[in-house]
Amino acid sequence: MSVRLTILGSGSRGNAAILATESTCLLLDAGFSRRELLRRMMLAGIAPERLDAVLITHEHSDHVAGLPRLAAKFPVPIFINGATRAALGAAGDALPRVECFATGASWQIGDIAVQSFAIPHDAADPVAFRFCAAGVRVVFVTDLGYLPENVRLQLHHADCAVVESNHDLEMLKTGGYPWELKQRVLGRRGHLSNTGLAEFLSDGFDGSAAHVVLAHLSENNNLPSLALLSAERALAPRSSRPQLHVAPQREPMPSIVL
Repeated sequence: MSVRLTILGSGSRGNAAILATESTCLLLDAGFSRRELLRRMMLAGIAPERLDAVLITHEHSDHVAGLPRLAAKFPVPIFINGATRAALGAAGDALPRVECFATGASWQIGDIAVQSFAIPHDAADPVAFRFCAAGVRVVFVTDLGYLPENVRLQLHHADCAVVESNHDLEMLKTGGYPWELKQRVLGRRGHLSNTGLAEFLSDGFDGSAAHVVLAHLSENNNLPSLALLSAERALAPRSSRPQLHVAPQREPMPSIVL
């Protein structure tokens, strides 16, 4: 049995991904309009009717923009923690099928085991997820200011790691963002830089992952080439290196089959 990861889009304009086996199909975040989500799923060859559940990491609009209308059309279970649902206000109250979980909880959806864990970001109760199916482990970690020990431990023994590489420090510092926004992005509850990810790949990465996906790149303060170069340099001393991918913002990424 294969496990297929498809990033439908990643970045400040919207985030969504599909993790699927032959019998179970999960949507991680719904940060595009319903129409755009369905369009991207069809482009990736994924029938929306296959969806078994939606999992939400946090309440920021680039992760939930399409959730209310998607849930109305496809009333599958929405896995969301209580603080995130509350932060959505009336939209959270109106979701038709909610499965509230406590951060740190684990559960099973079809043949996919799910583990939630806390991450440092400026949201109500943000989480990331570790998935396991048929012995394949996929960890999905974006929207965090740094990589604390609990997150590093979750990344150990992964077969595929999707990790934020949001900004180039120099581009952010010299770019046009207001000072307050720059401080938010750079803070410990902000977004992980190319340098922050490179430090992990150099010193904390256990080498288990065959694939590492650089995700949530800023269109204003990063370039795919800079993110890749930073990661490649960090991994260069290793005799065995993962395949690196950059998750695009404007179109689905070719699926990774594990």
